[in-house]
Amino acid sequence: MKYLNKTLFTAVTILLFISCKEQQKESAGAEAPQATTEKIENTISIPDAWVANRVKKAKERLTKTEAGKVVWASMEAHGGLDTWYKNGPLGMRFKYQPLDGKTPRDSYEVVDTWNNRVVHTSIEDPESKFGFTGEETWLKAKDSTTFNYDVKFWALTPLYLMGHPFVEDGKGVNLELLPETTYKGKKNKLVKVTYEPGTGDAPDDYYILHFDAETNLLTATRYIVSYPAYFKDGGHNPEKFMEVGELIDVDGVLLPTELKTHWTVDGKPGEYITKIEISELEFKSDLPTNFFDIPEGAKKL
Repeated sequence: MKYLNKTLFTAVTILLFISCKEQQKESAGAEAPQATTEKIENTISIPDAWVANRVKKAKERLTKTEAGKVVWASMEAHGGLDTWYKNGPLGMRFKYQPLDGKTPRDSYEVVDTWNNRVVHTSIEDPESKFGFTGEETWLKAKDSTTFNYDVKFWALTPLYLMGHPFVEDGKGVNLELLPETTYKGKKNKLVKVTYEPGTGDAPDDYYILHFDAETNLLTATRYIVSYPAYFKDGGHNPEKFMEVGELIDVDGVLLPTELKTHWTVDGKPGEYITKIEISELEFKSDLPTNFFDIPEGAKKL
């Protein structure tokens, strides 16, 4: 009888132990999805299905023309449009240095490539910032000398200087294949980019993109600035020729670390006028959802 009672006691103990362990497993299993959901809800993320749909539409649109095929091939060579968007917002220090004594521009910026939102932070004063929410431009600075330039114009300009060919995936973009040329001893394909009326703040801008005929990588960009606030009676500045410097791999995407701007002379680089250094390149996948909102104390422009 004692032996039976002892055996029964042992069996009950084992059952209780197993039951407690199972409850712990169930409890842990219930908490894990909740933590994951909370992280997704509180950080910026683009569903893979959205990216796939956008990339599919871009490919269909671009591959209908010879010029578009060149741009699509370059997107693939630079890492792929899907990788560009899946990586999330892009962070970088963009140091713009005119060689003629005009105002330099140096900020660390984070740009949401999916929604065209951006936040710039002054290198000299991290408390001073400006940005664009996708609808409104804002400024938060101690005084007007902190950013001594047109921050509305500059908010997304760095992206459109260094983000080719990826920034040509949207609607309102017209592409024209131009005759091939030779650049730095290599054959280059040329594609001229223009925009439909109402596309962006300066739809009269154009870009002429140079692509290495063998690698499909971007080698140079010729462009004009027609920003209406600068050219109130229409028109634009003379065409510039921007050489693309070394490309580095940033999470599977090839991006430039330097751009050298010249005046264009007969389709070639002339006088060297602006040095641009791009550093601290990184994609940010853990930004809070309110990162691109207008901060407290900022002024809407």
